[in-house]
Amino acid sequence: MTARSVAPPAITVRGARVHNLKDVTVEVPLGRLVAVAGVSGSGKSSLALGVLYAEGARRYLESLSTYTRRRLTQATRPAVDEVLHVPAALALHQRPPVPGVRSTFGTSTEVLSSLRLVYSRLGHHTCPQGHVNEPTTNVALERPLRCTTCGTQFSPPSAESFAFNSEGACPRCEGTGVVRTVDESTLVPDDSLTIDEGAVAPWQNLMWSLMKDIVREMDVRTDVPFRELTARERDIVLHGPAEKRHILYVNDKTGVAAEMDFTYYSAVHTVENALAKVKDERGMRRVEKFLHEASCPDCGGSRLSELARSTMVRGISLDQACVMPLGDLVEWAAGIPGTMPDDLTAMARQIVDELTVTATRLLDLGLGYLSLDRASSTLSTGERQRVQLARAVRNRTTGVLYVLDEPSIGLHPANVAGLLAVMRDLLADGNSVLVVDHDAALLAQADWLLEIGPGSGAQGGQVVICAPLEQALADPASQVAGFLTGTEDVLVRDTAAPEEVFDHGRVRLETAPVHTVRALDVELPEQRLTAVTGVSGSGKTTLVLEALVPALASLAGDEPLPRPATSIETGGTRRVVVVDSTPIGANVRSTVATYSGVLDSLRRTWAALPQARQAGLKAGDFSYNTGSLRCPTCDGTGQVVLDVQFLPDVEIVCPACEGSRYRVQALEYRRVRRGGSQAEATSLPSLLAMTVEQACEAVSDLPSARRRLELLVELGLGYLRLGEATTTLSGGEAQRLKLAEDLGRDQHGTLFVLDEPSIGLHPLDVRVLLGVLDRLIEQGASVVVIEHDLDMIANADWIIDMGPGGGQDGGRVVATGTPAQVAAAPASVTGRYLARHLGRRRA
Repeated sequence: MTARSVAPPAITVRGARVHNLKDVTVEVPLGRLVAVAGVSGSGKSSLALGVLYAEGARRYLESLSTYTRRRLTQATRPAVDEVLHVPAALALHQRPPVPGVRSTFGTSTEVLSSLRLVYSRLGHHTCPQGHVNEPTTNVALERPLRCTTCGTQFSPPSAESFAFNSEGACPRCEGTGVVRTVDESTLVPDDSLTIDEGAVAPWQNLMWSLMKDIVREMDVRTDVPFRELTARERDIVLHGPAEKRHILYVNDKTGVAAEMDFTYYSAVHTVENALAKVKDERGMRRVEKFLHEASCPDCGGSRLSELARSTMVRGISLDQACVMPLGDLVEWAAGIPGTMPDDLTAMARQIVDELTVTATRLLDLGLGYLSLDRASSTLSTGERQRVQLARAVRNRTTGVLYVLDEPSIGLHPANVAGLLAVMRDLLADGNSVLVVDHDAALLAQADWLLEIGPGSGAQGGQVVICAPLEQALADPASQVAGFLTGTEDVLVRDTAAPEEVFDHGRVRLETAPVHTVRALDVELPEQRLTAVTGVSGSGKTTLVLEALVPALASLAGDEPLPRPATSIETGGTRRVVVVDSTPIGANVRSTVATYSGVLDSLRRTWAALPQARQAGLKAGDFSYNTGSLRCPTCDGTGQVVLDVQFLPDVEIVCPACEGSRYRVQALEYRRVRRGGSQAEATSLPSLLAMTVEQACEAVSDLPSARRRLELLVELGLGYLRLGEATTTLSGGEAQRLKLAEDLGRDQHGTLFVLDEPSIGLHPLDVRVLLGVLDRLIEQGASVVVIEHDLDMIANADWIIDMGPGGGQDGGRVVATGTPAQVAAAPASVTGRYLARHLGRRRA
């Protein structure tokens, strides 16, 4: 007999060196909820995603055939000596990809699939003569239907007949819900130009320039300003017929002339032709500036054909069911079996139960306010991530490692329990869950705590704690334990007294109803920190980003007040700055040094060195993007991509410059700071390899560069390398870097808006952020944050709480006041959690 095999208890990692990890060796338990914590930039994601997920996904893909692997995006092998017992891995990323135009909340969650089955099998179908028939089992049996009124026989609709991505699509909009028509006001943006000078914009961008020659043959003057053309001439330019004309064409570049027959494309036809040929987003971007987009007049934006909209269940059609909030839809669906004939009741219960099981997960995750017809591209990052999570649970996998990156993003404290329930279900099915997060309520429910640190960047990358939660909380080395046990201080800034909140003035905003938000009348204090709170879908974004920001922007530009704002009054506020967490830069050429502006100053300094002047070098030569000193092998990116045919492309550090982005000659131009020794001489490539804090010391005698770097240190970004690509920064790091330009200058009259600035921030980093916002307020700014983080909310001067629920159940201001006042408001859901949070001792 052979000994019974025993499953390994943990994943063993040896010698991990991804990003800032310092030869990390650790054992991560399997079958448990493992929380990975640490300050921003400590290396949490490097271990969780860069090692464990990357290796788990790579090994699974390697088990597939070469033919299959060639058609999949493959993960490269991480920099690690050994990883043992890692299962197949799935990652739910912090920023899920934005779906295409054909994806909706209903399709991405597959609730719509169950609902389509409801309408196919249980619907009152309409015959070709327009008569409505009772539900029958003949649909499920795939038998023809016979109208009980006129006797007409017709085929039963299948579930595909109700799919807007298939047979059920509206023929006019092809299932997109919108139609694009040519916006003629964009075709001639400057009518003072002649046609020869390029007055007709589509002929410049979308069509051969010889249209000018053809239209001249049609007796249209091309050498006078467009505004002076007759009505007949303008009509030919915009709408002329597609006629063939014989012209003598002279190439502008070569001067070569040729006779040819060519079909005339009017300005409108040019745009329509280009739109028909669009195959990708790049092509659409070229055309969309000439288009007007509106809801499809045939289907009313529902995406569905007339036939798909004719079937009724419980008195409503599919398009009407899709506009209901998910919570209301579930209640409505529960009553369907009771309206069915006896022979359909069992099937109705089965279909509705399937819909309810799928929807319940989404309700637990706080998404009950969303309707099935909501375009997926309009969902927030947190909403898309929760949709991903609900789908993962429904798949009922076993033996998989789930790596969740900040799943609490956009999640109100009231929905954390639902998120934990989803994770526990994954564990109950025999999976392992590794969650990277900062939410104290979430971390406190983990089985095991893995803390990376102790600092950020070069000061991080080590395992501080790896132990069961109870043991980890008692370890004095932990930087997060105090926030989980409640021993850390909650209030870390001096907030204004209730009677002093509006001493510096106020912004009063009145709005008309929009979406699910009622008409509002709100006041925000100037030169204070205001938190706008509420559950997901309560109207926070609508109030701040769709009403307040455009209204203030209209004041600055002396323009008419845009809807939904109906009135705005301010004390001194005239300027608004929105600081979001979108990634900075489109590629690796954007670095901390370039974005912060410090590299411009440094290039001028190095170009002024005697040896650089002697070599005839200018500041431009020290640019790694375009200068003569940039590395020719990698073109200044610091990395090269190797094509390994059927294996994934491999990105490696450039072997010529070793990642510095510069030629080796750039190392010869070294600078000694004032008062320093020759041994401390630094080249510009060496400086870019330093952290911001290290560089501060190296350029301490350069006031302009030092000031910029000190601002980054004050923002809590001192651990970043100057040459670090901005595309790798977290959302919180990106927001703080964007604020760097605004610190240190007078901000009276400016209102800053930050959308969830605490995303990705450790509680200690939240304190740093509060300090930064205080700096702005001290300089005269007003600050508004849209927030779920209780530490941020508790330290606000004023709170506007939206709700009480999401969607139709929200859209109202349920409480305003100081944190203590909102905590005491019985109607505020946020207030209940805030009251518990404020129960901790004050600093």
